[in-house]
Amino acid sequence: MPLNILILGGTGFTGPEQVEYALARGHRVTLFNRNRTRPGLFKGRVAEELVGDLNDDVSALAGRKFDVVLDNPTTFPAWVRNAATQLKGNVGHYIFISTMSVYPDNSRPDMDERDGTTPMPADVDPYTLVRENAGKYYGALKSFAEQEAERQYPGRVTVVRPGLIVGPLDRSDRFTYWPARINNGGDVLAPGTPDDPTQWIDSRDLAEWMIRLAEQQVLGTFNAVGSVRPMQELLYGCKAVTTAGAQFTWVPAEFLTAQGVRGWRHMPVWLPPTGATAGFLRRNNDRAVKAGLTFRPLAMTASETLAWHKTRPEAEQKATSEGAIAGIAPAKEAEVIAAWRAKQATGGPTND
Repeated sequence: MPLNILILGGTGFTGPEQVEYALARGHRVTLFNRNRTRPGLFKGRVAEELVGDLNDDVSALAGRKFDVVLDNPTTFPAWVRNAATQLKGNVGHYIFISTMSVYPDNSRPDMDERDGTTPMPADVDPYTLVRENAGKYYGALKSFAEQEAERQYPGRVTVVRPGLIVGPLDRSDRFTYWPARINNGGDVLAPGTPDDPTQWIDSRDLAEWMIRLAEQQVLGTFNAVGSVRPMQELLYGCKAVTTAGAQFTWVPAEFLTAQGVRGWRHMPVWLPPTGATAGFLRRNNDRAVKAGLTFRPLAMTASETLAWHKTRPEAEQKATSEGAIAGIAPAKEAEVIAAWRAKQATGGPTND
């Protein structure tokens, strides 16, 4: 049965995939956003494109009813509350995209949705925080926004907590760096050991699953993450979709730290699997898989992300190759590889 779907956002990264999948399955889609990111992307294809701002102008939502709302952009609890001034009582199902960052403890592998989330500090009013506070309180804000959604739509909420979202349209370079770098060939700095864990989800798998959750009216909270895979599977999987003949030099985490190379920032999709981050890339996803979450092959994600990357403006491609957003600058990469080889040559310990 076709659904009347409202997508908050819808033109950024995951949103367009939701729109395409929903339309393909015969649903009626309405968008609500600020009309700043790719305006007119779905002109003539969606039922309505409503313009407003969750921060201070939700008047365009007045008098409308929807079977389901997909809330993509919300960080601040006030945005949930503001939208509810028009939507409360007019929505059958509210699906909120949260984040794995709600979890303050990432020290143990295989932790699931029962793990505690980050509380808002007692001396902070979550409803008055502005965009400049998003980074400092991100986990707490998302956690409180989850609770706000349940307060506004009791018994009608699904909370989806993704980890690293990857694929075409992702300008964060937190995954895109790897297929782009490997496609350039040469000696590639590889972090840690080949068996270190990684975990991500393709934006299309996430988007399509959320539409299916809406169709089946599935409620509850879910860790929306992919299966745990070794780092070597990611790197060799990216290499397999290129012809550049890249080679990998694996450098231990301790040596990388000594060289000023940080996981996640300089070595995307990777963190040392010890101590405080031992479980960060090993979250349990059993509930989501049982609820129908599926995953496309790495080869598809890598090849299609690389193909999209090659269509980006030259300045963006250059920024990726220089590690400006995520990744490591070529000169620094070569310096670290040379230093590691020098250490090996003098009889220092290796991870071979």
